[in-house]
Amino acid sequence: MSQNPNEPKVEILKDIPRKEEFQKYLEKAGVIDQLTKLLVSLYENPDRPENAMDYIRDFLGANAPQNANDDNNKESQQRIAELEQQVKEKSDEIAQLKQLNAQNNNDDNNDNSNENNANADDNEANDNNQEQ
Repeated sequence: MSQNPNEPKVEILKDIPRKEEFQKYLEKAGVIDQLTKLLVSLYENPDRPENAMDYIRDFLGANAPQNANDDNNKESQQRIAELEQQVKEKSDEIAQLKQLNAQNNNDDNNDNSNENNANADDNEANDNNQEQ
């Protein structure tokens, strides 16, 4: 089984369109520019970092979004707690006002009942006076 020296070239030629497509994808996404900036920054840095992977993560901001999200999450949670407290206070206020309104309606009904009873007593007295 002898290998044809042209065979590897044929395989490489078949992959060229796929590689070009992938390269265009990376260029459009800005990956190549970002990686180039990263590598230039690492190359130009006079003090080589002990851990290149940490340097790459920091450069690309892998840690930053999580911290930013944590801060936003804390602020959102605080705002939610404040708003929930306001809703509770307003609900309590509404319940108190409803209770006051019900008491006032009962007082008005009692006043009307007393007036009706007084009017009924007056009418009864008038009827008794007319009969005599």
